[in-house]
Amino acid sequence: MGYFLYHSIGTFPGKTQAVDAALGAFTAQWCAEDDSQWPDALQRRGRFIDGWTQLIGAPAGSLTLAESVTGALYTLMRGLSEHRLAGGEVLVAADCFPSLHFLLAELGRRIGFTLKTVAPTDGRAYVTDDDMVAAWGPHVRLALLTWVTSTASHRCDLDRLVAHGRAMGSLIGVDVTQGVGILPYAATADFTVGSSLKWLCGVPGAGVLQVMPDLLADCSPEFRGWWSQSNPFSWDLDAFAFADDARRFDNGTPNILPAVASQPGLDFVMGQGVARLAAHNAALTARLVEGIAGLGHALVSPADATQRGGSVMVSVADPGLVDRLRGMGLHADMRGTVLRLSPGSVTTAEDCDRLLAALAPTRVAP
Repeated sequence: MGYFLYHSIGTFPGKTQAVDAALGAFTAQWCAEDDSQWPDALQRRGRFIDGWTQLIGAPAGSLTLAESVTGALYTLMRGLSEHRLAGGEVLVAADCFPSLHFLLAELGRRIGFTLKTVAPTDGRAYVTDDDMVAAWGPHVRLALLTWVTSTASHRCDLDRLVAHGRAMGSLIGVDVTQGVGILPYAATADFTVGSSLKWLCGVPGAGVLQVMPDLLADCSPEFRGWWSQSNPFSWDLDAFAFADDARRFDNGTPNILPAVASQPGLDFVMGQGVARLAAHNAALTARLVEGIAGLGHALVSPADATQRGGSVMVSVADPGLVDRLRGMGLHADMRGTVLRLSPGSVTTAEDCDRLLAALAPTRVAP
């Protein structure tokens, strides 16, 4: 099989056995007829949080889990004092993940900020760093950056954009979902949201929210519960007090299973090392870009590898292409006429060559 779907789910050698083993160990402990369930479950959850913290170089105690990236952003946004955003602008690129835009649009109506959506220029399929800077003035109270886009694999220059945001006095968040695990990331923005799917090869439900200590201390999350308390076992209804660390962004009983099932993928990435995985990916994406150019198809992603994530997107007007590729044991997907190709650890150079050969007869999209 030729697997090009790391922008969607992600896999690694032995994933089935590794996830089965992780879930089996959890099941055995959870079903034991003793009182060891919660200590064991919380230790597993804590291990996963520690792994993510190490992966993105975040301060200890600044990261927790969320059901999704959208849920993580909601928790952060509703933890801010409304006066920090009301009357100002929130900046986002038009090629952000749509779910986040849906959320920000509604929060803008409820909180009273203007959502400023930056569109691509000059016929590009992605918003450039210049586009973002041109739209980013001192009225921007918060900017949400998409590190790597899901539709073009454009990678923004985080150092440049974060520095600009600091000069504008904005809060800065980064969605790392399409880049984390295949590119090195160091948490320097005010907050980071991400998923354990895709290059981290995890399962749905293991999103993360990481908030820098200064901002974290100033947050009073609306969505709260017994687990967001400094003492989660306090039943005093009149003495609620937030935890000092990122656990204040938790709420009800913690969801353990997504972390357990995603741990093997995180272990694989950290065991291999992002640099090694990135080198393998870079060789394959370069092979794809060169082959696509030879076939005459229009590259949707940036031609410059330093401006790309781990995926290559190409415009191909062939609505039956995905089904035809599947019949050849090649797995990719399309968004409209954009074919998305993301080679990873189980993808080979031979897989890339077979895919390029399959593209040769297709009609070039206008």
